[in-house]
Amino acid sequence: MIHVDKFIPGGQAIGTMPDGRKIFFWNALPGEDVVEYDITKKKSHYYEAIATEINTPSPYRAQPQDDCFLSTSPWQTLDWNQEGIEKSDLVAEVFREHHIDIPIPSIITDGKLYHYRNKMEYALYWDNSTNQINLAFHARGSHRKVPISKSSIECPEIFQKATEIITGLNSRHEEARKYQSLLLRCNQAGEVSGGLYENGKSHPSFPPLTDTILGHTYSYSPNGFFQINLPVYELALKEIKNHITTDKALDLYSGVGTIGLSVARDRYLTLVESNKSAYQESLNNIHGLQNVKSILTKSEDALDYITPDTTVILDPPRAGCDVKLINKILEVTPPSIVYLSCNPATQARDVKYLLERYTISAIQPFNFFPRTPHIENLVCLEKTK
Repeated sequence: MIHVDKFIPGGQAIGTMPDGRKIFFWNALPGEDVVEYDITKKKSHYYEAIATEINTPSPYRAQPQDDCFLSTSPWQTLDWNQEGIEKSDLVAEVFREHHIDIPIPSIITDGKLYHYRNKMEYALYWDNSTNQINLAFHARGSHRKVPISKSSIECPEIFQKATEIITGLNSRHEEARKYQSLLLRCNQAGEVSGGLYENGKSHPSFPPLTDTILGHTYSYSPNGFFQINLPVYELALKEIKNHITTDKALDLYSGVGTIGLSVARDRYLTLVESNKSAYQESLNNIHGLQNVKSILTKSEDALDYITPDTTVILDPPRAGCDVKLINKILEVTPPSIVYLSCNPATQARDVKYLLERYTISAIQPFNFFPRTPHIENLVCLEKTK
């Protein structure tokens, strides 16, 4: 029996094996004792595993809504209120690891646990007993496909459309091996776009979608980057808007421009994006705005746009900011920085460096991804006087 101590950044729960090696569990909660488990990865100093039998379940254990929860949303087993507490604690932990000891407020949520994702990618599973295709996800920790009949974290319109597409494939007696996956996206109006990716072929371009965020309309590609949970994203944008302190704003890693255009379209705004598709969408989104321009380049190659009178907005990928960018900010010291991150661990690393010339004026986690361990975190920094 292995006692589970706590959650770690990334969402697994950690315990210690009799030989002293650490073991990282899915489907186990802090305080529980794991009796049986399936090992998914063996390394010299640690194991990864899925708990299959628990002795004395945690009082915070909940009944998962989906059979496929381990593939899509492994924290379905965790009480909803406790999920918020654990996520705020995880943000605090990764900042403490970088010697930043700061109180973390309660995570902000709109209270919607399920049916929030506006994008989903499904695997296709071939059932030899029926000679038919089923929707599937990959089992956590493996490449094995698991067929599904229900999934609750995506918008219902997406699952309905996916089911219709699979029904069509089966009526034509197609085989799953022809296809890599099925990607679908929907907007807040319930319109769905996307389709099948075929093996050995370039990914097709799907009809764009439009959505309204804080009263402004944006177009985007279903296969491109766009926020997954728009209602909670709007809550984050409202907070960000309070920290735009200058007449000039620079939105780095800008995607199709939703952050900058939602909070600073009334300023002199520059968007910087390296993805050609997202850049083209940003041009559509800034049409008619004379005070806004969009630049196609890597953010770390746009350092000249960082000036002493500009608020810098950062929303980098999970790897965080390029060191050249951090160094340029420290050299120029713009008055304020707004840093939204889907990976608080790399965010904390970057903020540690920025604290050489800045102080944290606000920090706030947001629950963009309910029933999963993923966290979106906002840090606002002001230049030290």
